[in-house]
Amino acid sequence: MDDTVQGIFFDEKGECNFCKIHNEMEKEYPHDESLKKRMDKLIDVIKKDGKGKKYDCIVGVSGGIDSTYSLYIAVKIGLRPLAVHMDNGWDSELAVNNIERMLKKMGVELHTIVLDWEEFKDLQISFLKASVPDVEMPTDVAITSILYRVTKEEKLHYILNGQSFRTGGKCPIAWNYGDKKYIKSVHQIFGNKKIKSFPNLSIEEQISFMFINKIKFVPILNYVDYDVNNVKNLLEREVNWRDYNIKHYESIYTRFVQSYLLPKKFNIDKRKIHFSALIRSGQMTREKALENIKELPYQENKIEEDKEYVIKKFGFTKEEFEEIMSRQPKLFLDYPNSFRLQRFLIKFGYKIGKLSKKHKYYEWNSLLKT
Repeated sequence: MDDTVQGIFFDEKGECNFCKIHNEMEKEYPHDESLKKRMDKLIDVIKKDGKGKKYDCIVGVSGGIDSTYSLYIAVKIGLRPLAVHMDNGWDSELAVNNIERMLKKMGVELHTIVLDWEEFKDLQISFLKASVPDVEMPTDVAITSILYRVTKEEKLHYILNGQSFRTGGKCPIAWNYGDKKYIKSVHQIFGNKKIKSFPNLSIEEQISFMFINKIKFVPILNYVDYDVNNVKNLLEREVNWRDYNIKHYESIYTRFVQSYLLPKKFNIDKRKIHFSALIRSGQMTREKALENIKELPYQENKIEEDKEYVIKKFGFTKEEFEEIMSRQPKLFLDYPNSFRLQRFLIKFGYKIGKLSKKHKYYEWNSLLKT
């Protein structure tokens, strides 16, 4: 992580806020006997809560390594998960095959939610035209919203997610911000279709899911020894999972965004987040990361295929796409949003001890100064 990241700040010793966040997460999820006891207790609570029900938890699956391993762990520790997948029209063939193979091997049922493609396409195009780096925020918000809704429908209270601070790191807010007001405002400015079915998620709805319905996200991968290379070998051997070689490339659009759109237009290389996390967790040397980061994040012949695919799927001409690429980069702060409200709620939450101390080091104030 370096000063190309908007919102990053350093203390007098040169340590950045992202390392401080990692430090707090290490304290919260230490690899010791106390964490194992916490995990055992959590499993017992989930099993007890799901007694008499067909399932006892929900696991979102994309076909990627994180969600696949989360589901694998859930089954191995004796939970009865329902796998939930959101189809936004961009699944790669390998991702679909990975999901089918692992579910068959694990004996887990799948519930798939398919988004209305014409609506969602219009929303994605709106974000491209808005010239912001968080072009995948509609997908992220929809996934969270759907997981909450399915969990509520099944009368459950636990969602196992595949986020891991030791392998994925913490994405900068400027690169990955989202809320209902922001999504609606971008679409109102740049969209053409009326959005009727998109599963948006307001702060008020999220609070209701958390405190009224008592639904919790459980970062199951933070509780286990998650070595990426070892897990890849394990999943390939036991559930016929196949590797994508680069993180989050199970989606064609994600592959295109992270390997081409973000580096070319915004000078954003998300490998910095992932490599930094792997360095801090001892799975990669800094020297190796600096060597790898010099290489392009994509194969030039492959990215041209993806570029043509994206242009055709969105119905652009090449000229229209290049015009969008040439627009001045902006941030979510350039559009109506609920950022200040989110900042207030989270800062208040950790001040009263309801949220982790890691939130103290988020980029809230530094972003507002940029």
